[in-house]
Amino acid sequence: MPPAAPPLPPGRTIDLPGRGQTFARIAEGPAGAPTLLLLHGWTANADLNWFRCFAPLSRRFNVVAIDHRGHGRGIRTHRPFSLSDCADDAAALVRELGLTSVIAVGYSMGGPIAQLLWRRHPDLVDGLVLCATSRNFGRSVPERAMFTGLLGLSGVAKLTPGALRRQVAGRIFGSSFEQSPLGAWLADELKRNDPSTVLQAGWSIGRFSSADWIGSVDVPTAVVVTTQDRVVSPRRQLRLAESIPGAEVIRVAGDHGVCVMDPGRFVPALLDGCSRVARRAPTIAV
Repeated sequence: MPPAAPPLPPGRTIDLPGRGQTFARIAEGPAGAPTLLLLHGWTANADLNWFRCFAPLSRRFNVVAIDHRGHGRGIRTHRPFSLSDCADDAAALVRELGLTSVIAVGYSMGGPIAQLLWRRHPDLVDGLVLCATSRNFGRSVPERAMFTGLLGLSGVAKLTPGALRRQVAGRIFGSSFEQSPLGAWLADELKRNDPSTVLQAGWSIGRFSSADWIGSVDVPTAVVVTTQDRVVSPRRQLRLAESIPGAEVIRVAGDHGVCVMDPGRFVPALLDGCSRVARRAPTIAV
């Protein structure tokens, strides 16, 4: 019997014409509320990244959360992983659901995807909330280790899928994740990932840079900075905020996995960021 999952909003498989099948959680909020499009981080899926956030967010917003390619129940394809494809998948999901615009909320890898969604589909994005993320990655030694495959692709390729999952989860959620009450569920969810695609995703994150164009962002933006982050340097997160005209900074005293490991700190900051952006964004038709 699979481990018991925490409370989650309804989810369903959705066909994105010409792209493939993905999975999304959809939580209805108050009538007429803006819609948040939640974009998860590397090696996670929508449930793992956002399960602590679904209920509090849906009290104020409509919420949609997608599984990215190769992660969770996201699209499976022989096409090499790219962050641009993930952004286009997200845009296709928004249109398939009949939405006209969203506030894109990106965590870690979801940050570049949110940035690319704004750049490639500006008509769909009324605001950005960027969490524990950056304009670019793979510059420092810890970042290179993380975003090009932990110990390097050649070393990781020798690991079994189970060992790979444990190493990645330990780096992001901390060494205590297996002993936590939700550890069995977390470990079970990680089994949904395609290891090869996850490695490709790490390589893609390491090569990403929006430094040349992020200053053109013209929608309200909040940057949630994880000030004790050992994966994405807080200094790099602040540079992202400084690069975006009018971006507001919200600080959270936590490491990269704070969204799961310390929701008491993270969730209020996320709500604050989403609310600030929503107040400044145009009215969103849903």
